[in-house]
Amino acid sequence: MVVARTRNRWLGVCLSATVVLGYGCGPGVEPADLVLYNGKIVTVDAAHPEAEALAVRGDELVAVGTNAEINAYIAEGTTQEIDLKGQLAIPGFIEGHGHFLGVGNAQMQLRLMDTQSWQEVVSMVAAAVEEAEPGQLIRGRGWHQEKWDPLPEPNVEGFPLHDLLSEVSPDNPVLLTHASGHATFANARAMEMSGVTRDTRDPDGGEVLRDVRGNPIGVFRETASRLLGEVSAGATPPDPRRQAELAVAEALAKGVTSFQDAGSSFETVDLLKSMVDDGTLGIRLWVMLRESNEALAARGADYRMVGYGDNRLTVRAIKRSIDGALGSRGAWLLEPYSDSPGSTGLNTTSPESISATADWAIANDFQLCVHAIGDRANRETLDIFQRTFEANPDKTDVRWRDEHTQHLHPDDIPRFGELGVIASMQGVHCTSDAPYVVARLGEERAEAGAYVWKTLMETGAVVSNGTDAPVEDVSPIANYYATVSRKLADGSVFYPDQRLSRLEALQTYTINAAFAAFEEDLKGSLSVGKLADITVLSKDIMTIAEDELSSTEVVYTIVGGRVMYSRND
Repeated sequence: MVVARTRNRWLGVCLSATVVLGYGCGPGVEPADLVLYNGKIVTVDAAHPEAEALAVRGDELVAVGTNAEINAYIAEGTTQEIDLKGQLAIPGFIEGHGHFLGVGNAQMQLRLMDTQSWQEVVSMVAAAVEEAEPGQLIRGRGWHQEKWDPLPEPNVEGFPLHDLLSEVSPDNPVLLTHASGHATFANARAMEMSGVTRDTRDPDGGEVLRDVRGNPIGVFRETASRLLGEVSAGATPPDPRRQAELAVAEALAKGVTSFQDAGSSFETVDLLKSMVDDGTLGIRLWVMLRESNEALAARGADYRMVGYGDNRLTVRAIKRSIDGALGSRGAWLLEPYSDSPGSTGLNTTSPESISATADWAIANDFQLCVHAIGDRANRETLDIFQRTFEANPDKTDVRWRDEHTQHLHPDDIPRFGELGVIASMQGVHCTSDAPYVVARLGEERAEAGAYVWKTLMETGAVVSNGTDAPVEDVSPIANYYATVSRKLADGSVFYPDQRLSRLEALQTYTINAAFAAFEEDLKGSLSVGKLADITVLSKDIMTIAEDELSSTEVVYTIVGGRVMYSRND
């Protein structure tokens, strides 16, 4: 058995962090640049869990304590004082798994997340066609067939045929990305431009859905979406810098101070670095590279950076995907889907390829982060990690990450703690997916292994939290509510024994997420010497009634001692 690589050290993080009250108080104390006072401050620091006020100098916290103690830091040189008026201040939310440019990109196309029927999707496309140039690509994202009522007829596995979409857009190609990002819907024009016919073969790790006559219906699962690349290649690509600017604004408005980006290219890292240099990246980013093994071998080591630009940008991880998503039946399962007995999902990248990535990552001091949703995908990922650790016994505390960790076989749950593998989960996926989880997995598998974050923590795993935005809204409040309630829209609760306490949920979004990125000494708690990344909320999410959580608003988002978002601006 491989010894635990993270648990013991992590358990001491909160206990060892010391908050110095009133440090330097008295005559001659150097004034703070920013002071927050008259509030409830939850520090996520076990040595001093709550306070009334704090002081910031430069980009660091210099004191946390009572109003009287922090008053000593207010002087002529203090540039800003914020009266919290009893409101809650917490460590800045850390988005533990999202797609940074994707958040911005989602705002530059049809936003289909709230559509409740296929007809509504078709109507939105029809309206877009009216405004588009002839032949212009129509893009959209966010549709999910499980949200549609009524179910479109005819359909294949709940997915409609392309006929209505092709009718409203005969000359403009249409590509609509599934909410999960793991399937694409195309109209006839887009398929024609891509050379897709009834004779097109399914690629490895993907599937073209077909009707009873064998004709493509317009749905391309997992790697099959790449068959539509010619359509996108011929269109004007969205501006990456504009995508980044929109993502920064959206994240800050939702109270996010750090964003862990789940997969970007070398070119995107170059863009982000340039934004740090010109001062336009108003958020902290921790980035996973998403490149081929060949590209990593050629250039990957050159891109490793930690804390670039006053801790604005870190690149020290690699992202791979071993399967797809449950909603599109692309999650790789040990046993067939309960509602599709002929399928066990899709293996989108071979274990052999990911094993080669693991060898490179361990040799070059990169964390390896593997997207794994189905129980087979998670087992294969843990097996790869374990083999790599056993082959490199000198490499300890590597904090490799299993991204999503949605559906586990009970035998694999304790392996996370034993191996020191981070369970990088998304609370809101549970409540979004719950309406169809039992149909996909059956009652026994769902109860034993679906979104079991409480059991993972009890068996020694470190669980971090995020939204997978733009798959879900980047809002930590919505995600926090899902994590502590597991309550669905109809009021039912999805396996309530897996709910986290208010403090546990906040830890997953702060100190745990920092630990998952080797950043617990910099952020994740409001402790003296750490970065002054702070989120101020309109309500006390630690004590208010559960049903009030969703109406909580972000009042301030502070990054490095600077107010980057204010509700009143």
